[in-house]
Amino acid sequence: MTQPFRTTTIRGTLYDHPKYYDLVFGAGVGLEVDFLQGCFDLYAGRRVHRVFEPACGSGRLLINLAKRGFQVSGWDMSRAAVDYCNRRFERRGLPAPAALGDIVNVCLPAKVDAAFNLMSSFQILPTERAAEDHLRSMAANIAKGGLYILALHLTPSRGTPIQRERWAARRGKLSVLCRIWTKQICSRQRKTRCGMVTEARTPRSRVRIVEDCAFRTYSAAQIGRLFEKIGHFEPVATYDYGHDLDDPIIVDDRTQDVVYVLRRR
Repeated sequence: MTQPFRTTTIRGTLYDHPKYYDLVFGAGVGLEVDFLQGCFDLYAGRRVHRVFEPACGSGRLLINLAKRGFQVSGWDMSRAAVDYCNRRFERRGLPAPAALGDIVNVCLPAKVDAAFNLMSSFQILPTERAAEDHLRSMAANIAKGGLYILALHLTPSRGTPIQRERWAARRGKLSVLCRIWTKQICSRQRKTRCGMVTEARTPRSRVRIVEDCAFRTYSAAQIGRLFEKIGHFEPVATYDYGHDLDDPIIVDDRTQDVVYVLRRR
């Protein structure tokens, strides 16, 4: 007898379902890791061996850096993500690199040579104070000459902001589609409220994960002033989300997706 097709709707967050997260955001992982390693070689003022990822999620970047010989570690606020990340390392006979922790007050057992956040998780921090505390704590844990590679979605003062994005991927019989859209922009509060729906399908089932999320907004001028206020990092290069080392960009009032390469002073 043919089993009926089942649909389950969950009010929650994709980050607590790392299998789906890993698939839908994992397609470009090779390019991202090439980009990170290239930045280490081009911009670091020291040899990079120890690397750290705040908000490491499923560990998709950490595991690929570990395969290239880097000593890796990561923090995440999701227990499900931390467990998923650590299991994938343990299956390969590698030490578990991820720990449960928030990214505002990072405290590592030893300084690292580089850190990175390519998923704009920095903008989940809701206030200027939290952003400042994060950058100061990252600076305290990165050795002099090391890098912090930080991705953001900037709010342009000219042009039309990107208000809808989608990602899709398939592995075997599992396909995942993730859509995010802007619901409200609160300019005075510097907050964007978004809706996000992720659908994971197999031939016999569909899981819908429905969530609302909020991000702190930054213009190019605002993030520049924040870096200057903290004072511990020197911006040495900027790129878009194409992660092409041969094609750096100049950030202006139309720029939206940007990766800052920051060097620890």
